[in-house]
Amino acid sequence: MSGFSILLIIVVYFLTLWLISYFVGRKSTDNDAFFLGNKKSPWWVVAIGMVGSSISGVSFVSVPGMVGNIDFTYMQTVFGFFFGYLLIANVLLPLYYKMNLTSIYTYLEERFGKYTYKTGASFFLLSRTIGSGVRLYLATLILQHLIFDAWHIPFVVTASVAVFLIWLYTHRSGIKTIVWTDTLQTICLITALVLMVIQVSKQLNFNLGEFATSMINYKHSRIFVFDDWHSKQNFFKQFFSGIFIAIVMTGLDQDMMQKNLTCKNLHDAKKNMYWYGISYVPLNLLFLTLGAMLLMLATKNNIALPASSDDILPLFATQYLGPVVTFLFVIGIIAATFASSDSALASLTTSFSVDILGVKHNEPKVAERKRKYTHIGMSVLFVAIILIFKVLNNKSVIDAIYTIASYTYGPLLGLFAFGLFTKRQVLDKMVPIIAIISPLLCFGLNSLTTNLFNYPLGYELLMINGLITFGGMYFLSLNRGNVELLKP
Repeated sequence: MSGFSILLIIVVYFLTLWLISYFVGRKSTDNDAFFLGNKKSPWWVVAIGMVGSSISGVSFVSVPGMVGNIDFTYMQTVFGFFFGYLLIANVLLPLYYKMNLTSIYTYLEERFGKYTYKTGASFFLLSRTIGSGVRLYLATLILQHLIFDAWHIPFVVTASVAVFLIWLYTHRSGIKTIVWTDTLQTICLITALVLMVIQVSKQLNFNLGEFATSMINYKHSRIFVFDDWHSKQNFFKQFFSGIFIAIVMTGLDQDMMQKNLTCKNLHDAKKNMYWYGISYVPLNLLFLTLGAMLLMLATKNNIALPASSDDILPLFATQYLGPVVTFLFVIGIIAATFASSDSALASLTTSFSVDILGVKHNEPKVAERKRKYTHIGMSVLFVAIILIFKVLNNKSVIDAIYTIASYTYGPLLGLFAFGLFTKRQVLDKMVPIIAIISPLLCFGLNSLTTNLFNYPLGYELLMINGLITFGGMYFLSLNRGNVELLKP
């Protein structure tokens, strides 16, 4: 498939998104529509869109590439995700709806004070900006290789245009538009994935029975690891890490929770979370299945695999499986990546506007103007993150995202856990110090265990980070009675 054909696909795709944006947002472009979609989103639409937002182009490329290195053991983490989503639906969502929140970090202000509130919001802004920038970097890099390198267009131009296109269809109504555009993008993603699996199975000459037998007996089909405690793939490490990753990267993440808060009521938001969690398991299993099939095809046809696992699917999709699969791959990677990036841009704009600029205290016109400027500023920041990561990244993108999350989301986990599971007050001004020290201690601990015991910490860093933050807050806290006595 030629670069021009791929470019035409992209143009048509974004025109479709822009049309959806126009019709959904033409009657409502105020901050209530941008931040909460006027609380009128159907739960099933939100659930479908959240799948696309959480999968992203990272999963579309990295998860199939995992199979050769760690078999199907990623499913252990995915099983943990499911139980994490159950906890979100029954612990966090009731709290958010009871308090009628726009930004979920407002809870921290009411529970502890403004310093804790600003700290929580700042860690989200840092985490989501980096994570979403990494995801968008991956898609931009693929498009650069497929199309723009041949036309000698600089990477910075490709990155800038990609972010501008996202801004173009989100700047009017934000989350109100994204709920619907993400639904379309999720449908495109899943359709592309299923059709790619069918196309690869044809290359392998599998019928349904042979397909099932080959997958069960394949040397990389192992899911569970119980016997090696030093392995990052140990079941207990992966499963419990999955629970906490889901809690922090969904339940304590303004991006994902903002979609839930657009539902009409708590009952609908819970249904959305249940169905979202259920669908996430088979979808990731299908990604891994595609990865296993590609490895089988490589063995059958003596195809040399690239050094980076993230390059396996792009290699097959663009060079060995024909124009139909190339078309499906382009649609899938665009849909997956921009479904996560557009909502991230809206949530970052929301959090910065509400939590940092305090637009809820401004006149409506002033607040809307500040939100629009913030949206532009976040778009520019996205471009900068993409360019920085292009220089720095040298490993699996999905691993990089989860590693970043372990350090930056850990303090959020500790802050919310302390608020939810204790009745103690904290010295509010000390919280930013605790939140900064915690990831630094985790970094030092990881270096120590790696050098002394040859045991690098994996995603369990997230739990350790949260525990250190929780412990620091407990150590510096006073019970409610003592706090009351100290007041003048």
